[in-house]
Amino acid sequence: MHIQQLQLKNYRNYESLDITFDHTINVIIGENAQGKTNLMEAIYLLAFTKSHRTPREKELVKWEEEYAKIEGSVSKRKQSFPLEIVISAKGKKAKLNRIEQKRLSDYIGAFNVVMFAPEDLTLVKGAPQIRRRFMDMELGQIQPRYIYHLGQYQKILKQRNHLLKQLQRQSNQDRTMLHVLTDQLIEHAATLLERRFVFLNLLRKWAQPIHYGISRNLETLDIAYSPTIEVSETAKKGKIADIYSQKFIDMEEKEIDRGTTLIGPHRDDLLFYVNGKDVQIYGSQGQQRTTALSVKLAEIELIYNEVGEYPVLLLDDVLSELDDYRQSHLLQTIHGKVQTFVSTTSVDGIHHETLNQATIFRVKDGKVET
Repeated sequence: MHIQQLQLKNYRNYESLDITFDHTINVIIGENAQGKTNLMEAIYLLAFTKSHRTPREKELVKWEEEYAKIEGSVSKRKQSFPLEIVISAKGKKAKLNRIEQKRLSDYIGAFNVVMFAPEDLTLVKGAPQIRRRFMDMELGQIQPRYIYHLGQYQKILKQRNHLLKQLQRQSNQDRTMLHVLTDQLIEHAATLLERRFVFLNLLRKWAQPIHYGISRNLETLDIAYSPTIEVSETAKKGKIADIYSQKFIDMEEKEIDRGTTLIGPHRDDLLFYVNGKDVQIYGSQGQQRTTALSVKLAEIELIYNEVGEYPVLLLDDVLSELDDYRQSHLLQTIHGKVQTFVSTTSVDGIHHETLNQATIFRVKDGKVET
């Protein structure tokens, strides 16, 4: 899988851009604030319909322009097809094969991308929502239906939290609607949790040998899922739903008192262990970075095994954050099999034969030269 061509119109600091990429390694060089990360973001957005940097879509539209358009030509399974995203004050439109897709679950998964940026090094030591977002984005790529259940869950969760705040302020409480929303929430929560368990097992399968290799056979990685209910990773949807039902009954008074939903996938977490110790708490910075790198490389193999083709890899200003050994391991792993984009202010200090074969793009003030 690779992206052949990218066209931008009024996107961030790009007035107009039409660029053709190499199907192997593309290096994007530029000083800060010139547009190299904007270029990477546009490729990411073409896959996920959203930015990895901001939830405010109006920031993606060039100053004083009415809309932004991102178009790409993608090759997958020896066939090429166009993708298009248009962002305006009216909202966002996503087209696959020139046909507008009403649901994200019908669009996401057509083009698979793995992003590795400096903020991903906080995957291990950062807040739980970073790890939940990681799971949601990757699951959405390999199981687009997951996006539907996630959207429904978030919608019902918002309604339920609003109702809980109302009940918190009322002395005479009719809880009928609360129970209706709880049942609806459980339906999607059980589906999300079941699929996250499956994903966890796949991630663990690929990340463990990768981490063992990067650590020079000195460290064993384990990944555990930390849910808000007591449930086995092998539990099926029906069993998970039953456990949720009882837990919500037990927590009802506490949730009304707090005015918010206290259990569910939106409060779960991933835990990483190296040689039996929690990396977030006890790991060195090097161990945390090795774990994050292992997980990202595992994503690539996981997608390949589920989809049948390697995803496009975006390395956004991350190589300079890795030492020579981790740089080399990363580039050696992807060499010859993954279309890769590397953004950097300079290739000085990055020593690997992979970059010697790269196509170089230089970015300055929203313009790109080869």
